[in-house]
Amino acid sequence: MLEKIDTLYEQALAELEASADGEALSAWYRRYLGRKGEVTLLLRATGMLPKEERAEFGKRANWLRDTLSAAYAERAEAVRQEELARSLQTGALDVTLPGRRIPTGGLHPTTQTLREIYAIWAEMGFQVYRSRDVEDDETNFTLLNIPPHHPARDMWDTFHTTTPGVILRTHTSPGQIRAMRDYGENGTQPIRVILPGMCYRYEQISARSEIQFNQVEGLAIGRNIRLTDLKGTITEFARRMFGPDKRVRFRGSYFPFTEPSLEVDVECILCGGKGCPVCKYSGWLEIAGCGMVHPVVLQNGGYDPREWSGFAFGMGPERMTMLKHGIQDIRYFWGNDLRFLEQF
Repeated sequence: MLEKIDTLYEQALAELEASADGEALSAWYRRYLGRKGEVTLLLRATGMLPKEERAEFGKRANWLRDTLSAAYAERAEAVRQEELARSLQTGALDVTLPGRRIPTGGLHPTTQTLREIYAIWAEMGFQVYRSRDVEDDETNFTLLNIPPHHPARDMWDTFHTTTPGVILRTHTSPGQIRAMRDYGENGTQPIRVILPGMCYRYEQISARSEIQFNQVEGLAIGRNIRLTDLKGTITEFARRMFGPDKRVRFRGSYFPFTEPSLEVDVECILCGGKGCPVCKYSGWLEIAGCGMVHPVVLQNGGYDPREWSGFAFGMGPERMTMLKHGIQDIRYFWGNDLRFLEQF
């Protein structure tokens, strides 16, 4: 039986060396090392031998199996390399072609709009001021001239926390108070800042409203700032953002923290003012709310309203992105649908 092992070893190696492709190798493996292969059957026959021969035979049979397995792995790799070399020589693969580009992510459309807004306001002398997302009720409402039980509080559906008086900010306007107190040096220094950030409102999610959205607040405090300064600044921003030929109009409105208060419309980007479904056939699109800072808010921020004045504005990047690209549903911004996001 030991002679049979030696004969099988020489025979298997000779056939293995003659195997020139993957198909021949697979056939060789099935013949010798498969479940019904000759080496496997040889190992199973160990128990049929006399007791005194089993140990030596088993040892040699295991050596045969291990040796042929190693030889098979080595030959399989060599055949693979030979097939690869042949494929390169026959032109199946052009190694001079550039590699496939690794897919990378992109900026969210809101982030793109925010960066454009930052750049425009930076050119106009405004710096970015970051305010907190979790606010206290006093800063979010009372210091902005919205005391408890004021009917204007119904304009903001508020997320309350388990800590009394602590809420998720409903707008970026409380950042005005913090900016005045941080930068104003007790009401002695002028300020020009924008305050971007996420806002949260307990609203029904629909195509036009979400429970979270971005806002960019703006604040300018100085001596002898007038409503004409506000209108000129907002008009210049709108023309830089939407195009120098776009018309801008102002409408009277109401906000508790500004007086007088205005809303800003820009000529419809999509129809050029002729009227379309996006602008509801009015030819105008609302882009921001603004106004002169209310004297009470100035005083709460540490400024003497008899010497200082200022203007404030607020705009929504998601809304601007929707207007610029004709997007009809704000829920796309938070749905993480790559079919939507990859368009930008």
